[in-house]
Amino acid sequence: MSKVNQNKIKVLQLQAEKIRHKVVEIVYASKGGHIGGSLSSVDIETALYFHIMNIDPKNPNMENRDRFILSKGHSVEALYSVLAAKGFIDQSLLETYGHYNSELAGHPTRKTPGIELNSGALGHGLSVGIGMAMAAKMDQNSYKTFVLMGDGEQGEGSIYEAAMSGSHYKLDNIVAIIDRNKLQISGMTEDVMSLEPIRGRWEAFGWEVIDMEGNDMNDIVKTFENLDYTNAKPKLIIAHTTKGMGISFMEKKAKWHHGVPSIEQFNEATVEIEARIKSLNEQQS
Repeated sequence: MSKVNQNKIKVLQLQAEKIRHKVVEIVYASKGGHIGGSLSSVDIETALYFHIMNIDPKNPNMENRDRFILSKGHSVEALYSVLAAKGFIDQSLLETYGHYNSELAGHPTRKTPGIELNSGALGHGLSVGIGMAMAAKMDQNSYKTFVLMGDGEQGEGSIYEAAMSGSHYKLDNIVAIIDRNKLQISGMTEDVMSLEPIRGRWEAFGWEVIDMEGNDMNDIVKTFENLDYTNAKPKLIIAHTTKGMGISFMEKKAKWHHGVPSIEQFNEATVEIEARIKSLNEQQS
């Protein structure tokens, strides 16, 4: 990559760490949430909202905006933090998360600016995304639809009905992403319901399949920038991520699917993230 692009990567990495910090803060303060899957998907959502997608926080309903669907809606803490950092919602609203009568529910709702779909009933996001992509084709609009799914979510049969439709209608304007952290609420995905071979399965449905390091900002940006939206094939990105990414004692542990840190753990996590933020700031100075 060029020096300019590398500077952009550093900016995105710094933004992702600030968002990761906010995720830990709001989960700790609310005493609830799905921290592990939020942390694994922070880098992907940061790249989409701050570099890839055509969106405008001052006009969240603009007609030709790109659409993002968080199909794994239980990991909403990352999305709320991204929306606040981007300017769709006020930062102070994050402090109300988990409180009675808060505008921020435990799963995404369209009452929140920047959210396209009430999600969280797993397996539905891709089907709705297919509908959005079809609408764009029918209306001759150029917007793209991005759908972030969990890997545990892949056990839902409706996903594969949507997969058939995506290839049948040649929807090269939709990008589905699997947050492949290999852990779900009840353990390893391969123990609960084996997903492999993911690539062969989706290729058999007629999708273009791309592997991506989902916690490596260089690879995330390169992957999204190089997508071909003219090949009549929907895209499936297998994002290889780490559950609890960025917090050493949470990484690759199923119990942090919806764990809440103690004060000691919160402080430890904060020290780790702030050290990376300091390092990235120094690299840009």
